[in-house]
Amino acid sequence: MEGVHYMAFLELKNISYKYPTSDDWIVKNINIQIEKGSFWAIIGKNGSGKTTICNIIRGFAPDFFKGTIDGQVIVDNKNLNDYKEGERATKIGFVFQNPFTQISGVKETVYDEIAFGLENLGLEESYIRSKVEETLNLVDINHLRNKNPFELSGGQRQRVSLASIIAMEPEILVIDEPTSQLDPEGTEKIFKIIETMKNKGKTIILIEHKIELIAEYADNIIVIDEGEIILRGETKDILNNKVLLEKEIGLPQYAILGYQLRSKGFDIPIPTTEKEAMQIILEIMQKKVIE
Repeated sequence: MEGVHYMAFLELKNISYKYPTSDDWIVKNINIQIEKGSFWAIIGKNGSGKTTICNIIRGFAPDFFKGTIDGQVIVDNKNLNDYKEGERATKIGFVFQNPFTQISGVKETVYDEIAFGLENLGLEESYIRSKVEETLNLVDINHLRNKNPFELSGGQRQRVSLASIIAMEPEILVIDEPTSQLDPEGTEKIFKIIETMKNKGKTIILIEHKIELIAEYADNIIVIDEGEIILRGETKDILNNKVLLEKEIGLPQYAILGYQLRSKGFDIPIPTTEKEAMQIILEIMQKKVIE
């Protein structure tokens, strides 16, 4: 639609890409328009091209990974190639799946680790101190400030990684499977931080396998299969689509419950979140009592 195209803050236009070692295109003819301040999740099976798309958005592909790329990435009405690296860091922050990849390895405390990116941007010391304090509190890791990043648990290290990017105030946050190594409590903390960033007006692009959490937090979803977009749209519309089962990507357990209830003759909408499912079950029970 023209309106969406005009409002896009981030746009991928006819993007295809292959790595130097590959004969085949890893992603093919990708067109994405994302509005400022929205929260998009990218889902698909392993190897479908999700991480490659994130690498393209950040400019790591082809700058770091090399390879061949067709098409354009437009950020804030400007071609990504026209941004200097320092400008890119303040426009787009990338949080890696493995926090070991994110930790610099040259700083001995969490405080200094979070300050590191800001120092590289050449910002004033007073601003850096203020921003680090703000971020420690925002991400709820003030108690870790004097710890060595490499002595932390996986969940703590992932929050430090996220904090180091958040501190630089990028307008777009690209986050690649941040909870893959975390327990439920750590996962919930990461999603709460991401939600806080969205509420601050940041644009979020998240790769995540935990469909139930995607259903709860994301505004919109892009589904990738074999390097191509097969579905896109509002979360509630995508996560009750049986194509996700056919493609072995999976549906939220609440949507599966909804389809099971339908098969038993209940005329209900398909829920995608726990709250929706509980409401439907409550209405069914009330109806039974009345009957």
